[in-house]
Amino acid sequence: MAAGKSRVGRMLAERLGLPFVDSDAEIEASTRMSVADIFRHLGEPEFRRIERRTIADLIEGEPQVISIGGGAFLDSETRELLNRDATTIWLDPPFELVWERVSRSNKRPLAAGKSPEELRQLWQSRREHYEQAQIHIPTSEGPPAQVVEAILEAIDT
Repeated sequence: MAAGKSRVGRMLAERLGLPFVDSDAEIEASTRMSVADIFRHLGEPEFRRIERRTIADLIEGEPQVISIGGGAFLDSETRELLNRDATTIWLDPPFELVWERVSRSNKRPLAAGKSPEELRQLWQSRREHYEQAQIHIPTSEGPPAQVVEAILEAIDT
């Protein structure tokens, strides 16, 4: 959440000459509901089911850079699918940067109304799952182009 996945993903896709897709945007287009409305009206388990199906469909298509929602990798089936059929990259910003970004947005249903400590607990609890990504890229407040370069270097090795 708030790691810069969309911005970095777009830049990476451009550098690789591939399409970029955001799984949350695909979910919103297919359901004609916002992610927040899906959470509110259908619940998180149904959102995760839709998310898993959407990601599976995206992976089956042509090569592309896919930005997934921050909670998608928590689902063991989704994580296994991604690690088996795609190259997974964990963008890992420090918590303070995540908090700064999340506190400026109302588009993140799992962060809505959370205190800094509650959000830190959520951030910490997700890390054990994210550590299972194939590539780990620590990030900071530096320019996204630096992150893209680090990713390109990591996927070349």
